Amino acid sequence: MRIILAVSLLLAAVHVEAQRFTVETVSDSLSFLVLRTDSTTDRYRLAFPVYQWCEGDVDGDGTTEAIVGVVKTTRFDPVVARRLWIFKNYRGHIRAMWMGSRLGGILEDFRFADGHVLTLQSTTDRRYAVVEHEWRKFGLGVTRFLARGVPLDEALEAFSPTATPSH
Repeated sequence: MRIILAVSLLLAAVHVEAQRFTVETVSDSLSFLVLRTDSTTDRYRLAFPVYQWCEGDVDGDGTTEAIVGVVKTTRFDPVVARRLWIFKNYRGHIRAMWMGSRLGGILEDFRFADGHVLTLQSTTDRRYAVVEHEWRKFGLGVTRFLARGVPLDEALEAFSPTATPSH
């Protein structure tokens, strides 16, 4: 009897609820980030254009976060620009982990790969950088540059999912 109870408790402790983030677009300036789990559905209103989104375990805790690109101004940057926001599942509800105003350069594109957020950024002089970011205690920090001060074609090559990282 004790063995059955111990196995039951162990199975209950390791049960991980399935989850999936999606984005539902209502109009060019209204979307909803949707989190569906085995038992709940939650929606987070995004009242800004969403230009891209993806999923990944940003903070390395074993659960998937949503990485969402929105176009808007911020309190600290009044220019309409691409921003990067990260959301997590907190007990079946969508919670913001980080709502970045800037990452350094002008954010052009992003993707998630191998536990890192990769960004393609430009400068005002039409040069590009590909930057690898990792989660720090509060927000994304730069891990390294995969390309810096290069023309667009070189940056796109470094940003490509088929690019071989050079550690």
